[in-house]
Amino acid sequence: MSYQVIARKYRPQSFAELIGQEHVRTTLENAIAQRRIAHGYIFSGQRGTGKTTVARILARCLNCIEGPTATPCGKCASCLEIAGGSSVDMIEIDAASNRGINEMRELRESVRYRPARDRYKVFIIDEAHQITSEAFNALLKTLEEPPEWVAFMLCTTEAHKIPTTIASRCQQFSFRSVDFGEIIGRMLWICEQEGIEADAETLAVLAQAGEGSVRDSLSALDQAIACCGTKLNAAEVRGLLGMFSLDSLDQVAQALTVSDSKRMLDIVLELERNGRNLQHFCRELARYFRNLLVAKVAGAGTRLIAASGAEQERLVATAAQFSEEDLTRYLQLTLDLFKDLQFSLQPRLHLEIGLMKLVHVGRLLPIEEALAALKPGAAPVKTAAAAARTQMPPPAQFRAPAPAKPAGPTPLERDTARKTAAPAAPPQSGEWKDRLHDALVELGMSFTADAVRHSDVSESNGELRFVTPDDYLLSMDQRDLGRAIQHVAGKPMRVKIETGAPAAASETLRPKPPAAGEATERALAHPEVRRFQEMFPDAHVRTVRDLKE
Repeated sequence: MSYQVIARKYRPQSFAELIGQEHVRTTLENAIAQRRIAHGYIFSGQRGTGKTTVARILARCLNCIEGPTATPCGKCASCLEIAGGSSVDMIEIDAASNRGINEMRELRESVRYRPARDRYKVFIIDEAHQITSEAFNALLKTLEEPPEWVAFMLCTTEAHKIPTTIASRCQQFSFRSVDFGEIIGRMLWICEQEGIEADAETLAVLAQAGEGSVRDSLSALDQAIACCGTKLNAAEVRGLLGMFSLDSLDQVAQALTVSDSKRMLDIVLELERNGRNLQHFCRELARYFRNLLVAKVAGAGTRLIAASGAEQERLVATAAQFSEEDLTRYLQLTLDLFKDLQFSLQPRLHLEIGLMKLVHVGRLLPIEEALAALKPGAAPVKTAAAAARTQMPPPAQFRAPAPAKPAGPTPLERDTARKTAAPAAPPQSGEWKDRLHDALVELGMSFTADAVRHSDVSESNGELRFVTPDDYLLSMDQRDLGRAIQHVAGKPMRVKIETGAPAAASETLRPKPPAAGEATERALAHPEVRRFQEMFPDAHVRTVRDLKE
């Protein structure tokens, strides 16, 4: 008798043997008990979660000699033939190779005939999303109003590719990835049945390889048994499956804690020498940083991490050396690196650059700490990487010669002396206009200075009042005036700007051009000008020229 792989040998034959998918099992059991059996079902979800298995179990429930029943006997001819895949009334179709309109027409003709022996004629269509649009259209009417003895079960990993006209005529069940602990429990039971010795760490490695798929985990177990015999070792299983242990991934974390760029390059060199897949390593590294982040947030014993208890304790201890922000940045950079490696012609170069980025991003400081360090008298803030760097003396060949001290005070010293000098006495009431004009010219604000020159300026109760002609109103910038007042008086003051003619016109006042006020109003009312001012609220219009004049 030929060998049968573990995934087929221990395939569930009833709802009681099914692990996970309680929501699917409960609904189907209740439907059978209440005789509310639909004519069409869609089972969707990731690979290896039990879609086709549930379809076969449902076929046994419908055609068992004691049925329809949620607990088929497993002894009658119908149950035995369905389990062996030889039942004439259960037609299993692989849509990957039978996806055309001709195959659907044959199926439609087959539907017309009653079952040869059983109660229902069951059609199980695997990979149903690969059926062509024309074939789905040919099946549409049959699926909507089939004979009472027909049941369709469509299994797919990509439910979004099923046409809505088909999906609306079927009951849909979404299969979830199986819990990590349930997969380990199932493999432990199988190992006991097969006489295989495997510790918790080895089973955790096999469950991680499946990534929520029971079939993938059992296939990995079959491969491990073929390699290692009846006693499985975690290190050998990792090497067989191309996985990386926590010890190898911890080397990256240790290099990050001390900001050791050279160690990162050594890690890539070791991977190359051992012939390891760099893209696979990057994917495992991304999962490692994700687990560190979850361990940092949720602690040990969480179901969010697919790892054994001992591994979770190690992850918690490692995560304590980093902040949540650092781990989030590491995870994002590693995901970006994994995406780049998929199309890279030089994967080693990309991996080296990516690991060096991790080192550099670990030296970043939160903005609050950086600002706090700028306060006078504050102690300089040092990261762990900076502390590690201070222990290494700088190489002598890179020391730059001390710059020669320039003669006289430096610009910084002159600016400091100007800022620390005693503020000038505030101007008298009649001096404001000239003092502000000179200050604006000194600050390079010629437009505002010209507007002040043609305005009346008066002070009252700590407020400066400007009476400005229409021609110069746009040049009266509040921010420019505030800077000039601070420069002259050494303190801020309230500013009030009014429109009007000055009481005594200056001799330098220009004659008002004809219709200048109207041109200004028209310009400011233009939709494009208003839209520009909305987009840039700090911008202002200084002058308006009429191009027709």
